[in-house]
Amino acid sequence: MLIAFQLVIFVVALYMILDALNQNINLYVTPSEIKLNSVNANKVFKVGGLVKLGSVWNKKLTTFFTITDDKSEFNVQYQGVLPGLFREGKGVIIEGYFLEERFIATNVLAKHDENYRPLGSNV
Repeated sequence: MLIAFQLVIFVVALYMILDALNQNINLYVTPSEIKLNSVNANKVFKVGGLVKLGSVWNKKLTTFFTITDDKSEFNVQYQGVLPGLFREGKGVIIEGYFLEERFIATNVLAKHDENYRPLGSNV
């Protein structure tokens, strides 16, 4: 009986650990995956891709650009200061949600040497 009780406690603890790890994984999807409707567009999620050449323009503190994976693309709107490494043709990971046909980014990470860094990061 004691062994069965310890086994149940172990299984519950293992489930809780794996669930916590699953919630903290920083995965992102591509524009193609979004186009295939494999993502719930009504919630906040991360998208990774390249900033399309010639697509960046600003209006006051709001930046508009297009993100692509060379198969699919969509327009992005971001209000705020972009990371210093943000450039056309470079990789980014954006976090946000869709509002009608535009992705509203709440966070933009720019790629540098295989690492994505937020604004002001010295790491």
